[in-house]
Amino acid sequence: MLAEIKGLNEECGVFGIWGHEKAAEVAYYGLHALQHRGQEGAGIVTSDGESLNLHKGSGLINEVFEQDEFARLKGSAALGHVRYATQGGGGYENVQPLVFRSQKESMALAHNGNLVNAYALKHQLEAQGSILQTTSDTEVLAHLIKRSGHLQMDEAIIQALSMIKGAYAFALLTEKQMYVALDPRGLRPLSLGMLGGAYVVSSETCAFDVIGASYLREVKPGELLIIDDNGVTSKTFASPMARTLCSMEYVYFSRPDSDLNGSNVHASRKKMGKELAKEAPIEADVVTGVPDSSISAAIGFSEASGIPYELGLIKNRYVGRTFIQPSQELREQGVKMKLSAVRGIVEGKRVVMVDDSIVRGTTSKRIVRLLKEAGASEVHVRIASPPIENPCYYGIDTSTKGELIASNHKVEEIRELIGADSLSYLTTDGLENSIVTEKESLEHGICNACFTGNYPTEIYPETVLPVTKA
Repeated sequence: MLAEIKGLNEECGVFGIWGHEKAAEVAYYGLHALQHRGQEGAGIVTSDGESLNLHKGSGLINEVFEQDEFARLKGSAALGHVRYATQGGGGYENVQPLVFRSQKESMALAHNGNLVNAYALKHQLEAQGSILQTTSDTEVLAHLIKRSGHLQMDEAIIQALSMIKGAYAFALLTEKQMYVALDPRGLRPLSLGMLGGAYVVSSETCAFDVIGASYLREVKPGELLIIDDNGVTSKTFASPMARTLCSMEYVYFSRPDSDLNGSNVHASRKKMGKELAKEAPIEADVVTGVPDSSISAAIGFSEASGIPYELGLIKNRYVGRTFIQPSQELREQGVKMKLSAVRGIVEGKRVVMVDDSIVRGTTSKRIVRLLKEAGASEVHVRIASPPIENPCYYGIDTSTKGELIASNHKVEEIRELIGADSLSYLTTDGLENSIVTEKESLEHGICNACFTGNYPTEIYPETVLPVTKA
C-alpha cells in the first residue's frame, strides 16, 4: 500500500545509463519506474565527456523535471536518483545525486542504503579537516575517495569502500566513466541491463521493462563495475560473503513486476499468501488485500484456502500527498482519503484482510474500522510477514523499538488494539520458504533482522538511537 498510509519507507532508488544519445530522458523514465522507492526528492546528472550537468529538486520526478530541463542535461551518460529521507533527513542539499567538483575530475554520487559507521567516519573526516556539505551518510564516500591518495579512480573507490560498513548500492559518475558497487552482503538490490548498445543499472528490474532494456544480471555482492566506452569491467573489492538481501524488498518495497535473485516479486508474494493460509487457516466468506503491495499475497491466500478473492478495498489513485493535516480529526481521515471499503463486497461477510506488515498498528486499526463500518461482520487480519520487532539500520525508517507495535505487545494484544476478530502472522520459516529456493546458496540469502534481531553486519553503538517504550 502507499508508503504515506503505512508509515514504512525505504530510502531510495538508483538508476544509471551509459552510452545513449538521450541519456537524461531515459533516466527520467527509469526513475518513474522507481518512484515507489522515494517520493521526497529526485535528481539527474549527465556527463558529456567534459563536464557534469545536474538538475534536482524536492518532490516527485514529474514535479522536479519539465521538458526544457532536458536541453540543458546534455551527454550520453546519466545518473538518477529518487529519495525518501531517512539518514540525514530532508532538505535540498541532501537530494541526490550529490555532485563534487574538483580541478582534475568531478564526480556525482547516488546511494541506496545506509552506512552504519557513517557517524564515526564523519567524526574522523572532520577531525582531518573535511567540511561536510550535507547531513547525508552518502557524502562520506566522496570524501574517502578524494582522501585516498590513489591516482586511479577505481583504486580510490575500492580503498574507500573498504572503510564503510552497512548497506549500499552505489553509482558514481565522472566525466569519463561510471562506477557501480554493491555492499559485500548484497543487502540492497542492484541489476545490470542493456538498451541497444547502452548499459543501464537500476535498483529494480522493472525499470528495464519500462525503458525497453534487456536484463543481463544482478550486480554481485562485493563487486565494483567500471562502465565506459570500452564496455564493462568487473572487479571484486571484498571477499564473497553469504548474501543477505533485505527480505522487506520481497514483502513490501519492490514492485511486483521486478525480479530479485532470479525470483519474481509477485510470485514470491503469492507464495507468502499460500504459506499464510496453511499456517493460519480461518473460516470466512471473502479474502481482500490492502492495495497495492498486499494484493499478490491475498491472491495466494485465496487460492490456497479456497475462499474467494474480491476487491474489498479500493485505493484512490488521484489523491495527492497531504502535507497539511492541522488536527487529529483530519489526520484520522487520511486513510479514508486514500482507501475505500467496497460495501457491496464486504457487507454481512466474514472478511480476511491480508496485509504485508504491521509497523506501528495505527493503519491496520483504521482499515479494520473501515471494513466494519462498511458492514463486515468479522475482520480477520492475516499478515504476510513475521512481526517486525527490531529496528532496521540499513535504510528503512524504523530506528527504535518504541516505534514498533510488535516489539511492545504480544499478538493477542495487537489484535485487541487494531480491533480485529483474529490476527496471525506468517512465520519466519514460511517467509523463507516463499522466497528462498536454495537456503545454503550464496545467491539466495535474505536479511531477516527486523524479524529476528540477527543483524548480518556489526551495528555500531552510535547508529543505535535511544530505545523508548510505546
